[in-house]
Amino acid sequence: MLCKSHPWIALGCLVLLIAAGCNDQSSTPTVTDGSDAVSGGGEASEVSDLSGTINIDGSSTVYPISLQVAEEFGKDFPNVEVTVGLSGTGGGFKKFMAGSTDISDASRPVKGSEIALGKENNIEFIELPVAYDGLSIVVNPANDFVDQLTVDQLKKIFLVDQAAKTWQEVNPEWPEEEIKLFIPGTDSGTFDYFKEVVAGKEGTIRGDEAVSTDENDNNLVAGVEKNEFALGFFGAAYYFSNKDRVKVVPIVNPEGEAVAPTPVTIENGSYAPFGRPLFIYISKSSSDKIEVGAFVDYYLENVPRVAAEVGYVALPEAVYGEGRKRYDETMTGTHFLDADGNKREGSLPEIYIEANLTE
Repeated sequence: MLCKSHPWIALGCLVLLIAAGCNDQSSTPTVTDGSDAVSGGGEASEVSDLSGTINIDGSSTVYPISLQVAEEFGKDFPNVEVTVGLSGTGGGFKKFMAGSTDISDASRPVKGSEIALGKENNIEFIELPVAYDGLSIVVNPANDFVDQLTVDQLKKIFLVDQAAKTWQEVNPEWPEEEIKLFIPGTDSGTFDYFKEVVAGKEGTIRGDEAVSTDENDNNLVAGVEKNEFALGFFGAAYYFSNKDRVKVVPIVNPEGEAVAPTPVTIENGSYAPFGRPLFIYISKSSSDKIEVGAFVDYYLENVPRVAAEVGYVALPEAVYGEGRKRYDETMTGTHFLDADGNKREGSLPEIYIEANLTE
């Protein structure tokens, strides 16, 4: 049900048209009508003349969630134009903090440097977690020798100061074949998260001729599929929807168990250290727009179901409740940095509490 705390609810239930597309050449084509939209979603049943535009950009990982929500919203609400782009988490935040977008999709929390840019442009934001993801490490289906990887082996492959060129350099029992890497670009929150886990603050991810980067995860899937000795990584949804094209590699977690990403292992935390929350960030000024209020209410109402349908894992209901409160009360800031700009540590339910909200 649409939230009654927003003044636009007096307009009644609405039904609108979207253009779910992109703002750059890396994005997928624009959807110009609701004829191909996924069915389901909200409870609206009456047509309204509400109109306007909503501009969303950012993470390619969050993109499938926001796109499906937008498509369903377009069936229930046909006169608002919503565009959904995928320029990467970092690229999305650059646009968002410059005031160019209403909502920013993100596969990591906002950084202090991004908040500083927003302050220069008087941008305030509301931070909403929307799902869990498991960053997935994949190889070509013909690869019959890699049955698991440790974080140390990933360091051996990806760090500049180690940079194993062949599989044999990772494990003497593996073939002496060059490793071709297909990874997200540096504007991607997926790249940032992987770098944080594998390289830490001091290490550097390699960028030599064996490495192909792309902000579009579909292109990464295709790269691994076409190269027998390839290795790549991207969000779990792209693995779940392409199981016939790539093979996932179980990762040895801190307890010493090799675990593959599944909805169960991502939710229970055993797929570690590559489980992570996903976010949307809403501009405070945009939240005053009636059409944005309608869309965000619709998003929060439907995202637990949509997240599961597109291959992610719904959050605990308590976390969604906290997000609902943040939005209804226009509580701006981040929960993931303290007042000194230091990163908070802990699980999402531990971090995403009102006491940790920092402007």
